[in-house]
Amino acid sequence: MRLFVIDTDTASDDAVALVMAFAQPDVRVVAIMTVAGNVPLEQATQNALYTVELCGQSTPVYAGAERPLLRPLFTALHIHGQDGLGDIGLPLSGRKPSDGFAPNRLVEIINDYPGELTLVTLGPLTNLALALLRDASIAQKVKQCVLMGGIGSGWGNITPVAEYNIYVDPEAARIVFASGLPITMVGWDVSRTYAYLTDEESQALRQIGTPVAHFCIDIQKTLLQFALYTTKLPGFDLPDPMAMAIALDPTLATDIQPRFVQIETLSDLCRGQTVVDHLGVTKRPPNARVVLAADRIRFRQMLSDALRTNLD
Repeated sequence: MRLFVIDTDTASDDAVALVMAFAQPDVRVVAIMTVAGNVPLEQATQNALYTVELCGQSTPVYAGAERPLLRPLFTALHIHGQDGLGDIGLPLSGRKPSDGFAPNRLVEIINDYPGELTLVTLGPLTNLALALLRDASIAQKVKQCVLMGGIGSGWGNITPVAEYNIYVDPEAARIVFASGLPITMVGWDVSRTYAYLTDEESQALRQIGTPVAHFCIDIQKTLLQFALYTTKLPGFDLPDPMAMAIALDPTLATDIQPRFVQIETLSDLCRGQTVVDHLGVTKRPPNARVVLAADRIRFRQMLSDALRTNLD
């Protein structure tokens, strides 16, 4: 049995990633940590709890950081809807998370399972940075850290050079990338190329007919508008599900390169840029495995298989 811990700012694509993890029979999601990002912390927590409940699971959900380390919170409500799940009228309130502060619980869980955990981060890296500041040794005890964030090659989705998760809390990202964690970075450039769904493809997935199939497609309602008119995609993209897919099956990544990655924190213009040293000009040793390409057909098949699972 593979053990996963998932850190999420639960919006529409995060929820799909959670469904994919729950659908894997050989994966146990030990815990879910929530962080402010796409939506404020309370909403991220409610959305995670709702998704866990929808999937018939009992995974504990721990609430974490309410804001970035040094900056005010910049949400993505304009992308994912005011409730983060497409504003389709879901009952996203009234559930209670498990006791404990997510960064503290993350330290405890990693120390309980040294060398066994796959950590998948789907939002800003605030919780993980706080955990590392409390106990830097956990970086050496994680089996792998698959991180949705940054840009391996290309342009950003929140500024010309920055991806949202890193932009929101660049100081946290800088701590994480300097920590020695075994990072696999799955940037937005990968999802916009290999993890988008056209209208025809998304409707075919919805027609699978399971409750989770309806849920996973319907909650993309507001994201679809952003993708069509701002990021100029032929449908909506699924960054967090692509990162989860690679965590579940690393062979889905068809081009992974060891690279030194540094996070820009000082420039207003380039805030949150993942500066990837592709040519080795810094002479710094790699601190991440950067995914540059993935198998789009296999990703869609993995997603389809997950939505066929009657998780409820």
